[in-house]
Amino acid sequence: MQKSDKIFIAGHRGLVGSALLRKLERDGFANIVTRDRSQLDLMDRAGVDRFFAEEKPVIVLLAAARVGGIKANNDFPVEFLLENIQVQNNVICAAYQTGVRKLLFLGSSCIYPKHAPQPIPESALLTGPLEPTNEAYAIAKIAGIKLCQAYALEYGANFISAMPTNLYGPNDNFDLLSSHVLPALLRKAHEAKRRGERQMQVWGSGAPRREFLHVDDLAGACLFLLEKYDDAEIVNVGCGEDISIRELAELICEVVGFEGDLIWDATKPDGTPRKLLDVSKLHGLGWRHTIGLREGIARTYEWFLQNAGTERGQPQ
Repeated sequence: MQKSDKIFIAGHRGLVGSALLRKLERDGFANIVTRDRSQLDLMDRAGVDRFFAEEKPVIVLLAAARVGGIKANNDFPVEFLLENIQVQNNVICAAYQTGVRKLLFLGSSCIYPKHAPQPIPESALLTGPLEPTNEAYAIAKIAGIKLCQAYALEYGANFISAMPTNLYGPNDNFDLLSSHVLPALLRKAHEAKRRGERQMQVWGSGAPRREFLHVDDLAGACLFLLEKYDDAEIVNVGCGEDISIRELAELICEVVGFEGDLIWDATKPDGTPRKLLDVSKLHGLGWRHTIGLREGIARTYEWFLQNAGTERGQPQ
């Protein structure tokens, strides 16, 4: 990659896209193209085609997606399936048609079977049933992977795919109705502390184990892959360490300063029992994460406090 390369970040206002933008700007890339939804609806095929024909980016980072936690995935499977597939198809097809030199598709660790071996190797893809609570989103992401691989196989396109583990950090969604577990717990702990409550209710049993990666680390991994990786086979991106949801909740309460009791609502779903990625492939290429979980949570809470009341800091 050259500093002058025209780079399009699809989804630059989201958790991942904003981290990619920060990383690229910090590293001196000055020819970055972005569009918010009011300027370019990625579900509009004709509009996407026009954009690519006019701008002619040479690098594309496809981070745009409809995302959410267990409740959102359960409530809106049609939207998670259709919208994500439509956005992916539009961007990937337009990228090929206009001669994009390299495209990075951001997938998700939820593409893997519910009972995949742990840690989960890239080879586990399509070896068993998916976790039902996010099946629609996972199927959409798998479709995006397969489309990138099909373009690579049939036309020789340099379209690569990275599978991040659970992410968190600045510009995350803290809406309790649609957010993922870490930002939801952070907000709950903050609100409980602010109101002087002595208890905080948490979904599930607390037993499931999850891996968490700060989004700034993901951005670093993405640029590393753009520079060093040209294979159509997927690459896991994570830290290689996991933690139980109970331990995570306790750690978040420590960082936030909430000293009350945690009450576990076992009537709510736990989701996949464990989800830890095998990152030996990425480590073998030469990349490792740098931000520890406690440090990352503290950074995220600082961002949340500074942005409370803004579009990203408050439920919509």
